Amino acid sequence: MAYSEFTSVDLIKKFKVKFEAKELFAHLKEQVPSPWLLEALQKGKELGFGSEKSRSERLVTPILLELSSNNNSSFSVYSGMNLDVDEKLGLRGECDFIFSHSRIQDFITAPIFCITEAKKQNLEGGTIQCAAQLIGAKKFNELEGNKAIPILYGCSTTGIEWRFLKYENNIITIDESRYLLTELPKILGILQFIIES
Repeated sequence: MAYSEFTSVDLIKKFKVKFEAKELFAHLKEQVPSPWLLEALQKGKELGFGSEKSRSERLVTPILLELSSNNNSSFSVYSGMNLDVDEKLGLRGECDFIFSHSRIQDFITAPIFCITEAKKQNLEGGTIQCAAQLIGAKKFNELEGNKAIPILYGCSTTGIEWRFLKYENNIITIDESRYLLTELPKILGILQFIIES
């Protein structure tokens, strides 16, 4: 089994997680996108995005680059790397984007604090996959001796639509709100909140 093969029932039975839905970012501070980001996204839209890879490259990556720049590159973003934590438990497989407070770029190091999964169409499937990856990230942090991050965040996105998750005390909270790329200041504000948390 791999992250992409889990169902919500699998996660509940295997890891005893609970799922809930509520508003996660009701009082967030929006972030104004830079002219560079707006131009990059416009060019990405003009090129089109027929695959998950093209959506990642043309819509998600520019947003994450802006986030990194706004925070003086104080964290690493790993793209398309495997987070193989425990093969017997099925906690293995590729993650589209992994955020870590480590500055090492050659391989994934703890502490991981956020995972973003870019999907072509299936936002719900991406949400469950991201939830499984957050469980893997928590175990990875613990194996690396980093237990100081009690809350992990995740996101499932088509590039156009974004849905956020929070993992704390073995509860995965799915944000009741979904954000569209047309609400870019809100998306940037949420990502900035996650960095600051």
